[in-house]
Amino acid sequence: MISMSLHDLAKIMRGTAHGDAHIKEDTKFQFDSRLIKQGDVFLALRGESRDGHEFVDEAISRGASLSIVSKPVSGAHILVDDVMGAIASAATFVRNELKELRVIGITGSQGKTTTKDALFSILSHEGPTVAAEGSFNNDLGVPLTILRCTHETQFCIVEMGARHGGDISALARIAAPHVGAVLKVGNAHIGEFGSQEKIASAKGELISSLKSGATAVLGTYDSFTPRMASEDGVKRITFGESHACTVRAADIEFRGGYAHFDLVTPEAREPVELRVLGLHQVANALAAAAIAFALGVTTQRIAAALSIHESASKWRMEIHEGHELLLINDAYNANPESMEAALRTLILLTQERGGRSWAFLGTMHELGPQSASMHKEIGALAATLGLDHLVAIANQDYLSQLPQSSMTSHYFSSVDEAKSLVSEFEAGDVILVKASRAEHLEVLAQHITEMWNSSEGEGM
Repeated sequence: MISMSLHDLAKIMRGTAHGDAHIKEDTKFQFDSRLIKQGDVFLALRGESRDGHEFVDEAISRGASLSIVSKPVSGAHILVDDVMGAIASAATFVRNELKELRVIGITGSQGKTTTKDALFSILSHEGPTVAAEGSFNNDLGVPLTILRCTHETQFCIVEMGARHGGDISALARIAAPHVGAVLKVGNAHIGEFGSQEKIASAKGELISSLKSGATAVLGTYDSFTPRMASEDGVKRITFGESHACTVRAADIEFRGGYAHFDLVTPEAREPVELRVLGLHQVANALAAAAIAFALGVTTQRIAAALSIHESASKWRMEIHEGHELLLINDAYNANPESMEAALRTLILLTQERGGRSWAFLGTMHELGPQSASMHKEIGALAATLGLDHLVAIANQDYLSQLPQSSMTSHYFSSVDEAKSLVSEFEAGDVILVKASRAEHLEVLAQHITEMWNSSEGEGM
């Protein structure tokens, strides 16, 4: 954050100042009172079930220097009409003040967080870098990420998600990115938008928002993204696996669950050995590489950083080993594209290890009227790929349209019931646990690892 007084911040937020405080460069804005550290600013947000104003006193007791509120409270505070709007105003001010800051906006139906993490690994070797925490990609997350920047920050990476048309345009007005990247248009949130065409329109808002002199980085993994319109003067870089791409992967190999390839740019060709699981990670690595290339990082330095990068995000293709078994915990999120990628990785790993493949799958959310058919398609894909065991948890659609195959299917109405299969695992088996976050399949993954870690290993 930029140093300023409470009264200066109040003017920026179009609010009224009460009391006195000073904002320092290490000040953080927090909306969870439990995370408050000495000198932080507390945001009293109104939620569906709780009102942040109820926690102002707790925030003060934990060391908050002031609160941003929409009704009078105790302690130093800024009274505004709308806390979210005030934060957006503050972030816009900071963005405009930091003239040398290079902002990168990333959107797409899948891979945003993985790409952001990889890009952070690259850019943090080039200079002070701020990146969105977790999957903080909405009208709160983007401003809070920008507010973490100081005069020393060289790069700021923001994720941009959307629930409705216009969401990304609004985020782009705050962030004013130098580089805007669209990874892929898929089916995630199709229940909200209704069609891939509408999803593409929403994601394309990032590219159409770029100003002359900025760079659009476009994936080539669907038919919509490469054709997204941009203003005159916006440079366009594509990434993918064809020779026509500006940044591409050549000679791709898959060994031990990890992709190896040559990174090819207009500048050079360098080898990359990824440390994040799955063949689908090539696309995410290329996206990060293309963004870094657009920012002037050399191909050699990009390849070196990608080769030492390891996943920083929880429950995303996490690998756990025990009792000659391998667990892939991918319980954070799920959509048809990421589900297919995870299943293909599961099959490849199982072929290498010589055991059996198990996929414990829960519901993919936000697919709208097409939900049943998309779950059926994933079940059919599992059979076609040669999966040994498909375990559907609380969603029978996975099993309702299976083709003839040797795959064994199982159905359980709850995670607790599915735990009964853990005793059937054998040496060499590979287990995938995947669903949308709301299904809480991380509980099953935790149960499996706890069984492995128990002193007796009962049931294994």
